Amino acid sequence: MSDSSPLPAGAPATGQPASPASPAASNVPEYSVTELSLRLKRSIEETFGWVRVRGEISGFKRAASGHLYFSLKDADSVLDAVCWKGSAARLGVKPEDGMEVVCSGKLTSYPGRSKYQMVVERMELAGLGALMALLEQRKQKLAGEGLFAAERKRPLPYLPRVIGVVTSPTGAVIRDILHRLADRFPTHVLVWPVLVQGEGAAEQVARAIRGFNALPSEGSAVPRPDLLIVARGGGSLEDLMAFNEEVVVRAAAASDIPLISAVGHETDTTLIDFASDRRAPTPTAAAEMAVPVRLDLVATVTGYDERMRRGITRMAREKRQHLDGLGRGLRGPREQLDMARQRFDDLSERLRMGLKVGLQVQRGKLATGVAKLRPALLRREVVEYRRRLNETTLRLQRAMRQRQADAAQRLLQPSKLLESLSYRNVLSRGFAVVYGADGHALKSAAGMAPGVAVMIEMQDGRRQARIEGSSAAPARRGTGAAKPPGQEELF
Repeated sequence: MSDSSPLPAGAPATGQPASPASPAASNVPEYSVTELSLRLKRSIEETFGWVRVRGEISGFKRAASGHLYFSLKDADSVLDAVCWKGSAARLGVKPEDGMEVVCSGKLTSYPGRSKYQMVVERMELAGLGALMALLEQRKQKLAGEGLFAAERKRPLPYLPRVIGVVTSPTGAVIRDILHRLADRFPTHVLVWPVLVQGEGAAEQVARAIRGFNALPSEGSAVPRPDLLIVARGGGSLEDLMAFNEEVVVRAAAASDIPLISAVGHETDTTLIDFASDRRAPTPTAAAEMAVPVRLDLVATVTGYDERMRRGITRMAREKRQHLDGLGRGLRGPREQLDMARQRFDDLSERLRMGLKVGLQVQRGKLATGVAKLRPALLRREVVEYRRRLNETTLRLQRAMRQRQADAAQRLLQPSKLLESLSYRNVLSRGFAVVYGADGHALKSAAGMAPGVAVMIEMQDGRRQARIEGSSAAPARRGTGAAKPPGQEELF
């Protein structure tokens, strides 16, 4: 069955199949799901070949393939939308959730889900108020990240050797900048051509800023600029939107090279102005900020040179006058030499007289010493010293003998005391000392068990003995005298 075949006669005007009870039910054509979906798709595309729809973006998503998927909604309805990768790269604005836009494109259906959707090919903001609100929101976001902070601003070089300009190569802006630089101070200018309006302009401007910063400082065929100027002529807010894009603002804030923004006229303000190191009201003013006036600089340097020359001349004249004054207070060389000779003669005479007097004094002392060295006088002194030595020797010998006697006497007294306290005196009176097997003296009979070997020391020597009998002392012997208590029978 062809998709373009007309509906059969007798079919309901609404396109709904006839009721089974209807007599014409057998005449209603039968469609497959795919056939019906394709007919609906073609009908929608032919009826709504090109439409413009206004709504708020919701559920925005960028797929890995580069396609954009989102919805357009108002207070009562929602319309699915898709923007293919090729069209997405040419959009004039960057879609975001909550942005109110006017989308242009065609309606189609997606048979895989029985849904209809809009294929967006163009997109623009719904109005100036919405655009301003978007810019304010973006400004607050970037300011919160510190990209507009004053401490990030760097001073511009006073006399840059190379200036990089990011602008359109065909507009009047680059001619104005080059003309003003040539009038003020001719310098080397590098132009990075970019689009300044429309699709892809923001990416090109950001790429140019990063490209200038990526140039090596030395050893490159293309010199690295000391200063950057991002410039564009005047236009509407929509025309300047490329310089409000986040990618451009971040590139300007990250630039290591000082950057001047010169976008639009004096009353135009873009977000790159807040991120740049200096804002110029016009591109011509940016060139004036970049370099000084060469003639003024030459005049200033010439003035400094003249002032330096006059100062050096005046200082030399003052130093010469001061030197002349000092010279007048000094004597001439001959006079100085005569005075030195006179002082030398005076000192020589004083030295000669001093040496003469000193020699005489030393001679007198020598004569006195020689007189004292007569042999008879020396012999008398030797005899006297010998007599004193003999007397001293005798006194020393007597003192030593007396001290030896005193020491012997002091040593004899302890010896006598020790002898009187010795136990050997007790042995001479008939007592004896009994030693045990360990060599220690036994102090009681309890330590002398029968059969124990002992050593007995008496006055005239020692003898071995062995204990016999009971340890109990006998009461009495028949005829013998009683023994003192505590004594044992040893043999």
